[in-house]
Amino acid sequence: MTMIAPPLGPATNLRLIDMLMGVAVAMAWGMGFVFAKAAIGYFPPILLMSFRFFVTALALVWFVRIPRAHLGRLALIALIASTVQYSLTFTGLKGLDAGAAALIVQLEVPFLVLIGALFLGEAPGWRKWAGIALAFVGVWQIAGAPQIAAAWISVLLVISGAFIWAVGQAMIRRLDGIDGLTVTAWIAVMAAPQLLVSSLIFETGQWAAITGAGWVVWVAVAYLGLIMTALGYGLWYTLIRRNPVSQVAPFLLLLPLFAVLGGVLFLGESLSSQVLVGGALVVGGVGFILIGRD
Repeated sequence: MTMIAPPLGPATNLRLIDMLMGVAVAMAWGMGFVFAKAAIGYFPPILLMSFRFFVTALALVWFVRIPRAHLGRLALIALIASTVQYSLTFTGLKGLDAGAAALIVQLEVPFLVLIGALFLGEAPGWRKWAGIALAFVGVWQIAGAPQIAAAWISVLLVISGAFIWAVGQAMIRRLDGIDGLTVTAWIAVMAAPQLLVSSLIFETGQWAAITGAGWVVWVAVAYLGLIMTALGYGLWYTLIRRNPVSQVAPFLLLLPLFAVLGGVLFLGESLSSQVLVGGALVVGGVGFILIGRD
């Protein structure tokens, strides 16, 4: 994910359309793990991410101006927040169920709070520290499940991706004078070729994968580029620009729910009771961070 948090607006009650948009964002992002998991079985994950951002760039770049004053910083942010992060996360997804990966990815929020405390001068209160601790206990519980413990490298890759995402958000927060749509479009423009180069360096069989890819792969590419990224972030930026972030952020807690349900319904996945308990702890910890004030 790539989020920008603009200044908070006045406290308001969410309208029905805003609630529906919040659920739609969680569904778009959660189901993205399901589509990606389905495609990764046939396609190198980093190459898949490259195609994803090519699609996003082609969809959005025509509607924004070239941010000439920010191109250097956007290129660095794209390298960290997209190329490195998505390479780690979706390579890790290859060895995990979509639902389990989506639950682990929720560590993005605790990592963001930690980075804010260490490097941005932010001061988390007791609620956030309790949420961070609960979320990490939950991931420890998930990682201890037998079917996941055997894929510990994949777990570490997804956790590392969550940490890199948080680093990228700290960098994005320092951008001034640029709107969210422009950031999304131009990060996609820069991340797509970066990811392609990364795939050529770290993966093999790209041409065979492209020529042999079936409809599942190309539907996943279209979904990831158009629905998960372009539409998902379009809705998200609309929400956070007309509502306090504290009111809309809790909708993100629905993300792993949609990923788990999608994995069960469309991929035939099943989660053990240990993973479900760990997932509940992770979501509860993130909820402590996102909901309410210290």
